[in-house]
Amino acid sequence: MRNRTYIEERENALWIAGTRVSLDSIVYAYREGRSPENIVHHYPAVTLEQVYGAIAFYLSHQDEIDAYLKDGEVQSETLRQETHEKNAALVRKVRAARNAQPAS
Repeated sequence: MRNRTYIEERENALWIAGTRVSLDSIVYAYREGRSPENIVHHYPAVTLEQVYGAIAFYLSHQDEIDAYLKDGEVQSETLRQETHEKNAALVRKVRAARNAQPAS
């Protein structure tokens, strides 16, 4: 048997090794209370073993990963605000169009 690597760093982000599924996706699903089997169902590119490996990695590095996720959330919110500011007229038009639509 060989020791497997479940997480890899690419492009300044953490990913499930050999996939395009981010560790973030697995951790957020886990935090929401989803079972590993349910996570595999929603992310068929990963195996059950990889999901368990990702969860184990998260639990053994929880403080670091929580900080990493928080940093990503802050960056995402900053980008969202900058985008809205740069495209204020378009944002107003989209919001007006949404408000004009009848409720379903």
